[in-house]
Amino acid sequence: MKVFMAVCMLAVAVRLAAAIVVPSAAPCALTVGFYNGKCGNVSVESVVYDTVKAFLDADKSKGAALVRLLFHDCFVNGCDGSILLDNSTTNPSPEKFAGANLGIAGLDVIDAVKAKLETACPGVVSCADIVVFAGRDASRYMSNGGVNFDVPAGRLDGIVSSSVDAQNTLPDSKADIGKLIANFAAKGFTPEELVILSGAHSIGKAHCSNFDDRLTAPDSEINADYRDNVLSKTCKSAPNPTLANNIRDIDAATLGDLASYVVPAVGGDYLDNSYYKNNKNNLVLFNSDWALVGSNATLQHVNEYAENGTLWNIDFAQALVKLSKLAMPAGSVRQIRKTCRAINY
Repeated sequence: MKVFMAVCMLAVAVRLAAAIVVPSAAPCALTVGFYNGKCGNVSVESVVYDTVKAFLDADKSKGAALVRLLFHDCFVNGCDGSILLDNSTTNPSPEKFAGANLGIAGLDVIDAVKAKLETACPGVVSCADIVVFAGRDASRYMSNGGVNFDVPAGRLDGIVSSSVDAQNTLPDSKADIGKLIANFAAKGFTPEELVILSGAHSIGKAHCSNFDDRLTAPDSEINADYRDNVLSKTCKSAPNPTLANNIRDIDAATLGDLASYVVPAVGGDYLDNSYYKNNKNNLVLFNSDWALVGSNATLQHVNEYAENGTLWNIDFAQALVKLSKLAMPAGSVRQIRKTCRAINY
């Protein structure tokens, strides 16, 4: 497969071995419905949706993993599928090895989608687009259709993946509000969009090493019962165990009397605005979550989304579209990978 340099126009490449024409586009050419008619009678987005739904029907926790993949891929050097790359002799430490990517999951879903599409139309659909489609479809699934949007496509896959880049770029769960605002601003996001995207913490799990600073946080920053009787006890139970991001999803036996303070959602493990309501009661997992209520620049938006879940659904969808348009650095080498876990040599 030929690789592509960044150009602001549609490009066509030929896989020499199979003489298959491969459509591609630079980030500025992203369009909704990009794959319409490019995979014969197969609907690319339907293949992604059906595969994601089948996996989530079997294991709903994979939904949070796919939303996380979208964010963690796009936030580091643009949406290029670099989070998917395995280590190799030429790259022993790709992005997925970064501490900030501890517990990264959902790659089996991406692999399954890619295998189906490579069978249907080899060399046509990029891994980067699959990650974005899967993140969109997981958001729809986890919100019972509340988060629903069209996403533009036409991305190509990058060949660079660095754990150092990921660690230096991804938001730190222990960061203060100043660092978080600066981190998001560097990617073109406002403080309000920081609050909006943080709402994804209404689903998923995290390792204790990512919130161990909360075990000694003062009562003014975290509910003492949550800190002492839930977080501390869980973190002492095993080496670096995981705990639900959203206190709503912790079992009632572990919560004890705290259960009466928690804002639930129907069905649990549900992408919604309960995160903001619990945040106002100091019942959130990460310092980066609590930091949102410690600054007037973000607290007003926490209050807004705590009161209006429908508005958050709409704004979260818009923020994901904006996130999905983050481009690779100018001059990046691009390709459509044959497999999502390795570049084409």
